Amino acid sequence: MVVVVSVPVSVQADDIGATARAKQWSLAPLGVAEAWQRTRGENVVVAVLDTGVDARHPDLAGAVIGDTDLTGTDRGTPRWESHGTAMASIIAGRGHGENHAWGVSGIAPAATILSVRVTLDNNDPQRRQGRTWGANALARGIRYAVDHGAKVISMSLGGGSGSWRGAETEERAVRYALDRGSVLVASAGNDGAGTNCRNFPAAYPGVIAVGAVDRRMRVAPFSNRQKYLSLVAPGVQIVSATVDGSYVIGDGTSSAAAIVAGVVALVRSEFPRLTPSQVRWALERGTTHAPTGGHSPEYGHGVVNAAHALEAAAKAQRRPLRAEAPFPVSSASPVLSRGAPIRGTDVSRRIVCSALVLLVLTMTGRALARRRRRARKFPIYR
Repeated sequence: MVVVVSVPVSVQADDIGATARAKQWSLAPLGVAEAWQRTRGENVVVAVLDTGVDARHPDLAGAVIGDTDLTGTDRGTPRWESHGTAMASIIAGRGHGENHAWGVSGIAPAATILSVRVTLDNNDPQRRQGRTWGANALARGIRYAVDHGAKVISMSLGGGSGSWRGAETEERAVRYALDRGSVLVASAGNDGAGTNCRNFPAAYPGVIAVGAVDRRMRVAPFSNRQKYLSLVAPGVQIVSATVDGSYVIGDGTSSAAAIVAGVVALVRSEFPRLTPSQVRWALERGTTHAPTGGHSPEYGHGVVNAAHALEAAAKAQRRPLRAEAPFPVSSASPVLSRGAPIRGTDVSRRIVCSALVLLVLTMTGRALARRRRRARKFPIYR
């Protein structure tokens, strides 16, 4: 996250919950209330691949199943699950109190959260100590989520410092999920005002990459701009739950991705037979504030809208889209076909020559150079 500040806690707990609900500005412009007339995400399991979820938070009571940890690190005390808890609440927070009128209401409050811990919070002491954690945790987490019934996989994470970068193990896990009908959503990254590098897992073909906009539906300066961006969602001053029953307000594409994962859960609940490609089409077809030309690296296909996505999904169900492979296996894939992970630096984008293609013409030969981009290491985005 770019900014995280605590909601004032000097008042009664119920007042804190009321304040949190009042500050949830992002629900109104996304057609959520209208979508809730049809579904609230019933019968859908959303896997949150993150830092773990504090299921004790009152807004998540009864919403969380599982507590799998693939990091191989100590959870310790106090609990270091703030980021995962925040994302889970944005997706499926149920509020609390009479008629659930207080606290955070998620986009799909009737959905179920499957918590899969694959990374550490930025303020986790083990991260500051340079501790390493589970090899291929993200790839294993994706497969675990699919095998345990998740039809939506939310990944508000990315980047590297050498440990998280494009790799064939993750590419294969993404393909595994798509082939089995799971929809994957990931944050585009928060260095749009800086290096604006490619961010994995968002950059994997088949993953719905999400950028962030502010209250006026303007692209947030920190939101990464890339040609593979699918759409954008609110990611500025987003209220979410955190550990110990409290709340935070934060900025970042993490929150935007969680919002989109919630919308996917609504579509999945109402139209469970749609393929991942059809779900993605419905979200992109149902956006508002679409850019000129229908797509841009800054805005993707536009701002996600829950009500419009359901309408588009109904059309997709009546007129099924032609089945297509999750993504092609070719040299254009973001991961090298031989399995070597994409490498690079945090300073500049590296462009390398990949091959020389010999073209034989009657008596002479000509060599043509082709270029392709390779991604770089970059920090985990929060």
